[in-house]
Amino acid sequence: MYLPLFPLKLVAFPGEELNLHIFEPRYRELIADVELSGTTLGICAYINSLSGYGTEVVLEKINKRYEDGRLDIRTRGLRPFKILSFDNPMQGKLYAGGNISFLNDDPKITEVLHHEFVFYLKEMLHLLNFPGEIDSKNVNSYTFTHKLGLKLEEELELLQLESERERTDYLIKHFKRMIPVIKTVELAKERIKLNGHFKHMDPLSF
Repeated sequence: MYLPLFPLKLVAFPGEELNLHIFEPRYRELIADVELSGTTLGICAYINSLSGYGTEVVLEKINKRYEDGRLDIRTRGLRPFKILSFDNPMQGKLYAGGNISFLNDDPKITEVLHHEFVFYLKEMLHLLNFPGEIDSKNVNSYTFTHKLGLKLEEELELLQLESERERTDYLIKHFKRMIPVIKTVELAKERIKLNGHFKHMDPLSF
């Protein structure tokens, strides 16, 4: 499949709503072409150089058109892919394009593993002061990924995994590594707060 490609320093995930501000002429042209044709585009992750992977996204809405041609748009992630060829620019266009191959995805996961994932996810989001509710039945490895403190490189690793079981295992390991760190930091903050106040201390008996 051939897609117009939009390199960005981010990883877009399937199902994710992504709001973008479009200002460069080449990407204004890209969005105009996509809007006119009703086709999709690919957001490919750029980490120091083009990563070779990305996500097909659909243009859902033009939120705002500015007088100078800039745009605020809303997109939604569909499927991850691997880039097979990269043409910069596409023939006759200002923007890039390329042949892509969609990654396989096995959505199956055991109930036990899903419950373990949700348990750690809730604890992690609680420590990060996430205000919303979690729909345990419908949550998956992509739902809160950008809120979990993963590095860009780690998000890209997650995108390349081709089963829900692998992605869930990956995130559980991340939770087990990060939750104790966050708890230690929070405890240190509380101690610092206490040390800034007058305290009534009972005299010690020797």
